[in-house]
Amino acid sequence: MHAAAEGDDWDLAPRDAAQRQRELAGQVVEADRFSAVRRIAGIDAGFPDDGQVTRVAVVVMSYPGLEVVEEVVVEAPTRFPYVPGLLSFREVPVMLEALARLARSPDILLVDGHGRAHPRRFGSACHLGVLCGIPSVGVGKSRLCGSHDEPDLERGAWTPLTHNEEAIGAVVRTRRKVSPVYVSVGHGVSLPSAIDLVLDCAPRYRLPEPIRAADKLATRK
Repeated sequence: MHAAAEGDDWDLAPRDAAQRQRELAGQVVEADRFSAVRRIAGIDAGFPDDGQVTRVAVVVMSYPGLEVVEEVVVEAPTRFPYVPGLLSFREVPVMLEALARLARSPDILLVDGHGRAHPRRFGSACHLGVLCGIPSVGVGKSRLCGSHDEPDLERGAWTPLTHNEEAIGAVVRTRRKVSPVYVSVGHGVSLPSAIDLVLDCAPRYRLPEPIRAADKLATRK
């Protein structure tokens, strides 16, 4: 596993960071690169102190039981400005540090953010998955790019998310009559598997349980 951020160039100008995303996007694998799933993690980043600090939380749960087996929280100074479409350069260095502190790597990562559902097809879930080597799925609360039809109101319904005539993800209804989430490939997981994993991990609420737990730790006051 790529356990830390050493060797990766994070201190880039926004234009160079966007070019780096384009270069790395070709390394994303949109097929299943996992077998048995026993540990599934949610990971999220918060930015307390007016964004001066990056706080990353990773919560590992059993699968399919969804019982918490490990939690890690890491804080570090924020090194990259807030630029839409370049959030991975703020989040991923600290996410890598948090993953490196786990006693055991999870089999799957659910990332609070986008994967392929990104203008350059390389959101945080892709960036993290490519660097750490753990199969990853992006789960966005809102749309970053693309267009879609509204899925049916029943849980489990979904419609394709498309951008420039390319399917980049799925708009998935995880709760009946509740706003959908935006699911996309991060790395090493096919889109059908990503949809199934998100639904399996969201038995009661809109967000998958591992991401809900990570979000609470990352954004606590």
